[in-house]
Amino acid sequence: MAHESFEDTEVAQILNDYFVSVKVDKEERPDIDSIYMNVSMVVNGSGGWPLTVVMDCEGKPFFVGTYFPKRRKYGQLGLIELLEVIREKWNENKEELLDSAEKIIKHINDRGSDIPKNQVDTEQLIYGGIAYFKSAFDSKYGGFGHAPKFPSAHNLIFLMEASKNLHEKNCLAMVEKTLLSMAKGGIFDHIGFGFSRYSTDEKWLAPHFEKMLYDNAMLIMTYIKAYEMTKNPIYKDVAEKTCIYIEREMTHPDGGFYSAQDADSDGIEGKYYVFTKEEILQILGETDGQNFCKLYDITKTGNFEGKNIPNQIHNKEPENSMSQFFPKLYDYRKMRTKLHMDDKILTSWNAMIIVALAEASVAFKCDAYLKSAKKAIHFIEENLFENDRIFTSFCEGKRTGSGVLDDYAFYIYALLKVYYISPEKLYLERVDTLMKKVIEDFFDHQNGGFFFTGNNSERLISRPKETYDGAIPSGNSIMTMNLVILSLLSFRYDDILEEQITFMKAKAADMPFGHSFFLYSLLKKDFPDAKIVIVPDSPAFDVTSLGGKGWVKKLEHETEEYKLKDGKTTFYVCENGICHPPHNSFPR
Repeated sequence: MAHESFEDTEVAQILNDYFVSVKVDKEERPDIDSIYMNVSMVVNGSGGWPLTVVMDCEGKPFFVGTYFPKRRKYGQLGLIELLEVIREKWNENKEELLDSAEKIIKHINDRGSDIPKNQVDTEQLIYGGIAYFKSAFDSKYGGFGHAPKFPSAHNLIFLMEASKNLHEKNCLAMVEKTLLSMAKGGIFDHIGFGFSRYSTDEKWLAPHFEKMLYDNAMLIMTYIKAYEMTKNPIYKDVAEKTCIYIEREMTHPDGGFYSAQDADSDGIEGKYYVFTKEEILQILGETDGQNFCKLYDITKTGNFEGKNIPNQIHNKEPENSMSQFFPKLYDYRKMRTKLHMDDKILTSWNAMIIVALAEASVAFKCDAYLKSAKKAIHFIEENLFENDRIFTSFCEGKRTGSGVLDDYAFYIYALLKVYYISPEKLYLERVDTLMKKVIEDFFDHQNGGFFFTGNNSERLISRPKETYDGAIPSGNSIMTMNLVILSLLSFRYDDILEEQITFMKAKAADMPFGHSFFLYSLLKKDFPDAKIVIVPDSPAFDVTSLGGKGWVKKLEHETEEYKLKDGKTTFYVCENGICHPPHNSFPR
């Protein structure tokens, strides 16, 4: 629409004569995006971007849609016709439009203020989610449902946790089929690594070529978890390659991470990524080129609009026998054309990659990943905070946007994950400070749940609570996980945790599969990670060597529950539902 309409003089004339045009970056103002996307879901039953909203001067919407061509095309109303109809109605019967706007606002606000009344059974929710994924699973190509197919990594993480703790049949098999299919498909960039946003076909061959930081972060976490559960080196390889992509393409010199790379080059989607067979033969030579083309399905006729997306869909498993040629092809690709980088640095998305890097440092025993995670934390603290107030976005030296729930929730989760690996007190102290702020500014003590915006945020037409796990987990799902972890570490948020679970269970009741990260949090509550409580005989006792072995809680002194054994430093370890007798050395 930017090129077809907003840069077009005919459209601009109509807009300038009769409307006030406002273009909003949804990532810089997620609060605005959240409200009007909710309006679209209520009015149309669906949403998407670009999001086109017509409203009055108070922001009250009376029309909402997504993409409109300049003029009517294939039976779809064009933007020019739409604007003319709205202008005519505004002049002839403005009150009808304003009345419609009031009804829309009342409806979305009534929906948002529903108070959960019925207790919902945890087991029923979890098994309801599993049953949906089983029914929607594509046994031939992996993934769920039909094209387009999205990675939705949090769904896979939930299914792996269900397999691990509930021994639920087929959950891990569904995940493995999906992860292997994505690793073989064109959604994974076999030359430069990293994942595109989604696949336009059922085979994972032809992606929408945009690469998002959040997708890659969540997929790193997913492949790591699969590797830890199966020890299949393919999952390690994909996770490590994706980390290489993030470090090479998406990292700010001072440690933050950029948001996305565009799908288009020179105005053509995918141009950067596709090859002709002639190009491959020219770069690699006849013998190596032919072998490469055979392995990566590159032909004269092509597999995508006359050209080729490298893939290994025809192989049983992805293999790296020709990886020595990647640097040549990567350099050629960069020389041939360029990708535009969205260099905004977003707090919530950066927090996700911090989590992924922290998990990679443990899974692959690599301190460099932890170093990168800590450097990103320093970047956020330096550039996206003012005292304890967080901002959403940083770009070209400026921070913008009052932080929303996702910013606080994901950042707290990132701090906890780094603390798990490097149990330094400063991380927990920061978490405690931010948790108190989130509960004070975002939590609804009357009805439960966390609002998307804080008490001091700009007043808009609605104050939603997002619970649905869409492209990424919702802030409410992540806050549930944070509260579960802090409960394990004996922080005093148990009342808030119980209210949060009650609220979320009621919201998830009708669509448990749409709240998969919340279901994952419930499993983590019932089947927690190991907990290590240390009673030191000296305040100087160093706990960092225990990083990655469990949630470490170092006490200042012995208590009634946790006492010194024989006057020496004592370890209390609980895992797999069992608390072991106290030891003076950490039980290996």
